Amino acid sequence: MNDTYKIEGYWNVVPRIKSVSFPQRGKMRIDLMDGRSVIVSISMFPSVKKLSTKERKNWYLIGNGFSFDNCDEVIHIEQILGNFRNYSHEMA
Repeated sequence: MNDTYKIEGYWNVVPRIKSVSFPQRGKMRIDLMDGRSVIVSISMFPSVKKLSTKERKNWYLIGNGFSFDNCDEVIHIEQILGNFRNYSHEMA
């Protein structure tokens, strides 16, 4: 095997949230530090869905997740990517 061969993809990358936005009605976009963007339906996140458009602008990072000023929930990266066992990067 050639020493210059590199593993393709994001196998060794720990996903870290860079920003959260709402590009269209009913959608939430999460941009990651590694350049990926994930767009999900906010219907999967009732605590976010109940927030007003103005309240959704007041998000902040907390650990490897995010929350909002008027929200009691912390949304973790595993909730965005799914399958906790495959994407868990938090130490238990």
